[in-house]
Parts: sequence; C-alpha cells; structure tokens
Amino acid sequence: MATRKNTQPPGRHAADSHDLIRVHGARVNNLKDVSIEIPKRRLTVFTGVSGSGKSSLVFDTIAAESQRLINETYSAFVQGFMPTLARPEVDVLDGLTTAIIVDQQRMGGDPRSTVGTATDANAMLRILFSRLGKPYIGSPKAFSFNVASISGAGAVTVERGGQTVKERRSFSITGGMCPRCEGRGSVTDLDLTQLYDDSKSLNDGALTVPGYKPGGWSYRLYSESGLYDADKPIRKYTKRELHDFLHREPVRMKIAGINMTYEGLIPRIQKSMLAKDRESMQPHIREFVDRAVTFTTCPDCDGTRLTEAARSSKIKKVSIADACAMQISDLAAWVDSLDEPSVAPLLTTLHHTLESFVEIGLGYLSLDRPAGTLSGGEAQRVKMIRHLGSSLTDTTYVFDEPTTGLHPHDIQRMNGLLQRLRDKGNTVLVVEHKPETIAIADHVVDLGPGAGTAGGTVCFEGTVDRLRKGGTITGRHFDDRAALKKTVREPTGRLEIRGATTHNLRDVDVDIPLGVLTVITGVAGSGKSSLIHGSIPAGEGVVSIDQGAIRGSRRSNPATYTGLLDPIRKAFAKAHGVKPALFSANSEGACPTCNGAGVVYTDLAMMAGVATTCEDCEGKRFQASVLDYHLGGRDISEVLAMPVTEALEFFGSGEAATPAAHRILDRLSDVGLGYVSLGQPLTTLSGGERQRLKLATHMSDKGGVYVLDEPTTGLHLADVEQLLGLLDRLVDSGKSVIVIEHHQAVMAHADWIVDLGPGAGHDGGRIVFEGTPAALVADRSTLTGEHLAAYVGA
Repeated sequence: MATRKNTQPPGRHAADSHDLIRVHGARVNNLKDVSIEIPKRRLTVFTGVSGSGKSSLVFDTIAAESQRLINETYSAFVQGFMPTLARPEVDVLDGLTTAIIVDQQRMGGDPRSTVGTATDANAMLRILFSRLGKPYIGSPKAFSFNVASISGAGAVTVERGGQTVKERRSFSITGGMCPRCEGRGSVTDLDLTQLYDDSKSLNDGALTVPGYKPGGWSYRLYSESGLYDADKPIRKYTKRELHDFLHREPVRMKIAGINMTYEGLIPRIQKSMLAKDRESMQPHIREFVDRAVTFTTCPDCDGTRLTEAARSSKIKKVSIADACAMQISDLAAWVDSLDEPSVAPLLTTLHHTLESFVEIGLGYLSLDRPAGTLSGGEAQRVKMIRHLGSSLTDTTYVFDEPTTGLHPHDIQRMNGLLQRLRDKGNTVLVVEHKPETIAIADHVVDLGPGAGTAGGTVCFEGTVDRLRKGGTITGRHFDDRAALKKTVREPTGRLEIRGATTHNLRDVDVDIPLGVLTVITGVAGSGKSSLIHGSIPAGEGVVSIDQGAIRGSRRSNPATYTGLLDPIRKAFAKAHGVKPALFSANSEGACPTCNGAGVVYTDLAMMAGVATTCEDCEGKRFQASVLDYHLGGRDISEVLAMPVTEALEFFGSGEAATPAAHRILDRLSDVGLGYVSLGQPLTTLSGGERQRLKLATHMSDKGGVYVLDEPTTGLHLADVEQLLGLLDRLVDSGKSVIVIEHHQAVMAHADWIVDLGPGAGHDGGRIVFEGTPAALVADRSTLTGEHLAAYVGA
C-alpha cells in the first residue's frame, strides 16, 4: 500500500487576499485626492467636523459605485426603470461588495404611507386576515386602504374561429379603501367665512381669497359670469345660484367677450392652492390655507382609512384596524398568541418582523402611524428592520448617524445591533459623531481638518486608542465633557401646558419656564415632540425649527434659500442702473445655453446621464454681458463662489457695503456655516448643515420663543460647543429657547430640564422629572439622570 507523504499545508488561497476595500484618488465634492484602505468584515467609523467630506467618501463614492456596478448587471430593459447613477470621480475602487444603504432620508410624506406599508408588516397582516378573518370578505386587497372598490360591465369583441363575436363581460374588485376619505383617514373642510364675506355682493368685493382682487381675471370670472346677480349679497343667493358659485363643474363659456373655463370657487381653490405642498407655498397663501382649511377625522371610517366591511372581519375579536392601532410590542404578543398551523410560516415571519421593531427600540410605534411623521432617526431605524434578520453575509452596510434621535440608553442597543451585523461577516461603515459609537469601532477614519474647502483629507486612520492620542480635532475633543452650570438663569415667566393628551401623553400638566434655556429629554418615543409640537404650535411669537427636510433643487443654494440673493441683486442693480433680474441665474441673467444651470445634461436612457460644464459660461451660470457688471471689484459669479466668512467681510465695508446682506451673513456665520459658499447647491449640503441653514433663516423671525428639535444632529463634538454659545446668545438677547435633545452636553448646559418617560409608547407619556440639571444628577431617579451623572463624572 502506498503511504501518503506529510505534505505542507497549502498557502493562503488567492480568494482570501481580498480583505480590503481600496479607494485611491477620490475627488467627489470637497475630497482632495483621498486614498484609504478599509478593512472588510470590520466596523469602521468615519468621523470629522460637519462638512469635512465623510458623506462624500462613504455615500457618494464607495456606496454609489457599488450600487452602480450592481445596476449594470441587470438587462438594459430593467435598467431603464432604475435611477441612473454616474461613476464617482475616483481613480481606483477595488474590493467592493454589495452595499446596502440605510440613510436618514425622511420617509415620503404621502398621506397613505404608514409604518405598516413601509415595512411590509401590513402586507402580511392583510394576507392573515383574508385567510382567518370571520366573516370572509375577500382577498388581501379587501383589507388594503390603498385599493378602491370598483366594478364594471360591458360588451367586448373577440375573434374566435375566424368570426367576430360580441360577449358581455363584467368585473369587480373589492378594495378596503374608505370611499369618503379615499384612504387618508381625514377629510378637509373649507371654512366658507374665510373665502368670502356673505354680507357683501361680488361687485362690493365679497371675495377675500388671496389673489382674487376686484378687477383681476380671477375675480371677473365670478363677477361677470352672468350665472348670478353680482350686485346681490351672497347670503341672499338661491340654492341654485350658491351651487353655481361654489361647486359648479368646469364649463367653457364666454366671459367679458373671451372664451374661458368657469368652475365653482371651491374646486378652483382646491386645484390652485390645496393641491400644492404646504412648504412650497408663498407665506401669505400658507397663512390663508392654515386659516381656511380644517382637517377632521373621517366620520365614516373613524380615521382607520378602511371600509366598514374590512373592519367587520375579525380574528379573536380583533379587526385589522384594531391590530394596526395597537402598539407594536402589544401586537407582537397578540400574533404570538395565534396558533393556526394553516398559516404558520406567515405568523413566524410576521412575528419576527414585529419583534425586530421591539428589539431596535421602536416597539412604541403603531403600524397605522403616518410615515411622514417619523423623525429622521426613527425613519432610519424602520429601514434597518428589513436587514436585521437577513441571511446575507459579506455585504457592506452603510449607516448615516444611526444614533440620531436616540437617548444614551438606546445608543447601547444600537451599538449591539451594529456589532451583530459585523459578527455575521459583514463590512459595516458608519458615519458618526457620538463618542459612545466611535468607541466600539475596529477602525476609525477621521476626515478634516476643517469643513468645506478646508476639509476633504484623511487626518487619521487607526484604532480608537490611537485616535485618543492623535492630535486631530476629533482626538482632542473625544473625551470632552461639559460641566454642570454653577448658576442657572432665573425664569422671567411660565408657559403653562395643561391636560396634554397628544399621542401617548397622559393628561400632562407642566410649566415651561420662559427667558431661560429649557431642555426636554427622555428616551425615544417617550412623548417629547408630542408635548412640545402638540402644545406649543408655531405661530404667534413661536419660531419652531424641526427636522423636516429642506425642499430645493440643485438650482437652490444658501443665497436663494435665506433670501440673501435679493439684497445682493439690488446692490448690483443699483450700482449700474439696471434690473435686479439680470443678476439671477434663474431669470433674465441666465446663460441661454445651459439655462443658468452651469452644466449641460445629456440623457443616455438606461445609462448614467452625462453632465458637462457649459462651454459658453464655463459653469458660471450667467450671460457674459452680466459678468461685465462689478461690485467692489467682483462680478456676481465671483460673489456666489465666496464662502460666508469672506462674503461677510466683503459686504461689511467699502464700496460693496450692504447692511441687509451683512445681517443675513452674520446669522449664517453664527450657526457655524462660515465655510459654506453662497452658491453651493442645497442638494450637496449634509443633514446637519441643512438644519443649521434653517436655524439661520428663522433667527430673524420676530418670535419670543424658539423651539429647536435636536439641533446637535450631524454636529461634531467640537461644533457642539459653538451651538451652546449660540443658544446662550439667543437666551441672553431676551428669547426663550426650548430644545428637544438627547445630547448630554446640551442637558448639562441647560437652566431647566423636563424629563419624560419612564419608557416609550404607552410606558411613557408622563413627566418623571422637572428641575435643574444639578438636581437631576443628584436625584438619579430616571434613566436620563443616570446617564447624565455618568457623563459629568458625578
């Protein structure tokens, strides 16, 4: 018998050598030829000041190229339906794996989108009720508030055996959509007293709708229609005349000798004003809509969005509407109690999905919660639920500040989830500022040293211990701890909230002190936003700055958003005796070749479109003749290319001195946006930058009370100090500042703290502490107190 020789173990397999993601020469946005190597199957945290290029490297380079390469594996037909992505500006990208992006984009504000529809939990519930619900009412569509019931019948012509035969066919679809509110859960009513003064006639100026001035075409459409007497007071109209005035269907008719389409006042206002997004309305229109439109719960479905039939079918005395209204932690327990072998796989999957909500700290939500009402952090965690139980390994998960909106208590759970994803053999890339999450990283990449043009380079790569000893901004500030204030300000008054019951609040009574810095805190889902936004509506004397997205195209920039461009255009126009419109790239001054975009787009169907710099204006966006006009030695394109700090100096003195522009620039500098250029497209700003831009815009509003919703979102440890200085300046100028916040540095800096809890959802909604930060630390009776005490080292 031949004996086997002891052979040496074979060398490392070639396939195992690809354990790094290599990036060389990345130049996206402000990145300056960045080259780094990221270990695979490890947790890598990217940090650096806001605007240093973290998102440009992680999202716009690594994740974008991975997605682009995956999309290219599909057929041209399928690619035609997918978003087209251009190759990022980078020399080499090697070792990429499939990237799954979990970003902070707020979920669509579509009124029919709920937590249940966004996570497939509703789809599974609908199948469950269509199989087990008694009485049986139909397929899963019968339980969907997005499917309307329709039926139809008629004759169809078919070719059969060489003959044309007519047959009668009928069809019907049973949907679950409530016909009254069309699946929205609420109906809108117009307050007619806000549309017209019924004691006046049309000729006396009865209409009070903005834009309907006597003599204008919108007004003459009604006063000269001839359908009713324009000299008769509206309250004396007959039923027929009132119907024609308010509800008439569109009809072509001759008015004042011109062929026009006449329609009733209500449908006309609904089409012209109510169909628009509230944020995009002009301020006077928005004010009118807020006054004239009332949203009331639909009386037919009681806000459940479903037909009576869908609500009548039940499992163990629970309808699908009841199930969706339950807190998810309770719904998971109810699903677990169902023992039906016929639908066992469905129950297992549904229960797993609901348990994922609880595990990730969202057990306090309900499936019927509108997706548009979730905060950025909640929306991100809802997206994570799809990936928690995934069997995929060797994928790259990319997270954008997963701790946003999380209490220090919840951050520990999030850290555990990130580590579990890594331990399954995945590469986890996290953009993060919180030291608690940076501390669990296997590898840290610190970008900087500054923001905007002063950033875009890698300052440090290595372990957390080496980061602490390193001389980077993040390393120096890593162990920073804000101390409790020795003395706190005395309130100048009280804002009384009585009997607050919004969402999960339990008849809360609380006095919010005025003239001081008040911080509202508590675990995620404890009722902070419900208390403040539900009880202190933005309006008279209250400036509310939430986390809602800024709407704007790539033509929008900080100059247009803040209203800064108006005084600049006027200054240029005044200096040269021409029209201000010439100095707008969206108006008369636009380069005719690229229409003021600065680039020319070439659409290549299913391939990535190509954007080339416009040859005529060289990307400056303006006509050559406009660039001949100078102010203080600069043309308009050079002014828009300036960072805020440079523009502040430019418009502060000398020939270009413009007080109106200087005031707005001062506010932009105050909120820490000194590095942002005036003409930088809004679409390229990070989430933290957009919120601070919003804050700068609202700082001029004449309000005595400022309500800020997590202003530290997206802020580096070093920037938090600057924010605290800004909050102090606001309070010292006589304002009252109320901040909903989890960051311990802001809590320690507060004059007064209101802590909600003790838990989330129906376990929260109560005031568990109110007093000074020092008293909260000494008391240590709440989760917040324990974490704040640990933070300040008490």
